[in-house]
Amino acid sequence: MTIAYYVVAVITALWVGFSSYSLFARKAFVVDSLVDYGVPQSWWNWLALAKGAGALGLIVGIFLPALGIAAAIGLILYFLGAVATTLRARSYKTTPYPVLYLLPVAVTLILQLAAA
Repeated sequence: MTIAYYVVAVITALWVGFSSYSLFARKAFVVDSLVDYGVPQSWWNWLALAKGAGALGLIVGIFLPALGIAAAIGLILYFLGAVATTLRARSYKTTPYPVLYLLPVAVTLILQLAAA
């Protein structure tokens, strides 16, 4: 179980880190959606920073489990908020995208708790 946790945690951290980078770099496939959802541009760096910190926390959590658990919970809340944002904007076609981030983070948390 521990090896599965390590593998999933690293892959999930890379996936979420890519999302953070994409927002910091203002990639169109991220920014266009945020504009459509009505997310203020003044929030974008903070949102990217939150994802980046969560991704880093998942990696550090391999060595400091409490931090990994906190990071996973924070990311789960973040992506639940992203799902709610897509639903509020009635952008049902894009609702699966934050779920694609939410699920691996939840699996990472479950594996970490099982490995402890």
